[in-house]
Parts: sequence; C-alpha cells; structure tokens
Amino acid sequence: MKKQTVIVTGASSGIGKEIARHFLAIGDNVVINSITTEKLAKVFEELGAGDNLAMVAGNVADKHTGEQLVATAIAKFGSADVLINNAGIFETKPFLEVDEAYLDRFLNTNLKGTYFTTQAVIPQMLKQQDGVVINIGTPLVNHALGGVPITAQMASKGAIHALTLQLAAEFGKDNIRVNTIAPGTIRTPMHGDDAHKSAALHLLNRVGEVEDVAEMVYTVAKSNFISGAIINVDGGMAAGHNLN
Repeated sequence: MKKQTVIVTGASSGIGKEIARHFLAIGDNVVINSITTEKLAKVFEELGAGDNLAMVAGNVADKHTGEQLVATAIAKFGSADVLINNAGIFETKPFLEVDEAYLDRFLNTNLKGTYFTTQAVIPQMLKQQDGVVINIGTPLVNHALGGVPITAQMASKGAIHALTLQLAAEFGKDNIRVNTIAPGTIRTPMHGDDAHKSAALHLLNRVGEVEDVAEMVYTVAKSNFISGAIINVDGGMAAGHNLN
C-alpha cells in the first residue's frame, strides 16, 4: 500500500495521539499538531521522534497554523495526502447561559479550525489529484440528549457534518475524498475518570477506546471509494440506548 503523509491536528492526547500512533505503526509519515508546544513535544518523543514524524505547534483557528502544517508536510515528506481534523473542545453549559465569547470558542476551534486547515491542504491535494480529508464529528448532532446542555458544541459539530458533504461534492471530481468519523463516548483524558458513566448511552453498554476510532480513520484514509460519508463509531449510540 502506498506510503502516505498524514496530518493530524489535536494530536497531543486521546484520539489524535492514537491516530498518529496508528499511522506511524504501519509506516506512514505523520505531522502532528497541538496548541501547546510542551505537550506536543512530549508526544513527539513518546511516538519515537523518528524520521517519519514531524510536529507543528499552533492554534488551528489561526489560518497560519494550517499553512505551516501543509508546508512542513511537503518540505519534509514531499506530499500531503491525508488530513485528520481532530482538534476540538467539549464542555457543557446551559443554553441560556451561553454568551458570545463562549460560543466563539467552539466555532473557532471546532469549525474554523476544521475549515481553514482543510482550506490550506486542498491546493496541494489538487496538485496531486488525490487526497483524503477526515473530520471528527459526533452522532449527537442528530441524536439529542436531554439533560446534557451542549448547544455550542453541537452547533459547531453540526456545521462540520454539513461542511463534509459540501466539500465532498465540490472536490469529488478532483479525486479528493471528504468524510466524517463520528465517535460515541471514547475513553480519553477529556472525559477524565468518568467516561464509563456514559456506557448506557451505547447499545453495547460500554464506552469506546481510542483504538476503535483510529482503526476506522485508517480504513477510510486508505479507501479509494468512500466520500461524503458520516460514519458512526459509536457502539450503537445513534441507533438507541441500553436501558438494562
């Protein structure tokens, strides 16, 4: 299978770090990103600091960060084949307490980060006449939960789902494939020690692991005929709940 250069945003922990580890393990080149230089440098060492790994610290909400990621991928590895827009934030706050600054945090990181990092990589993919963009969404965009106040989060993630479809339509003729992976509750540092409390939200009555998401991201990245898809990796969350 062709060796690819993979850019992973939000790669300093959780799902992003595992995605980077997965691609490195099968021999691809990987460029990792996080907003925090110190955390990113630590993960760079943890992942082996090898010749097939590079890092770019920066906030993906800043267009310049995406441009740096693509420039680094091309300078070090000669291509930019796969973009994983994983960087994102998650919190809860009742709708009537959300102010403009709070909403902007989610729109900037989740939506603008995905939008402008993709905008930075598409020109290179057009030159290559080949490329894959994988966004990270959530099944909760279409499966609301009473008692979990996440309107700011879902507004930004819903926009990412819509963006995925439109980008797939706009660039399909150029052999650029765009998809979203929508995880259920995954055991990550973001959820602390409480991830297991969400088990009943999934038909499997358990939460997922970072490896579950990384394996699906890898599968989609290597496919030549998946585009415009929203793929749930959610233990059945979108289908229903376990009430046992």
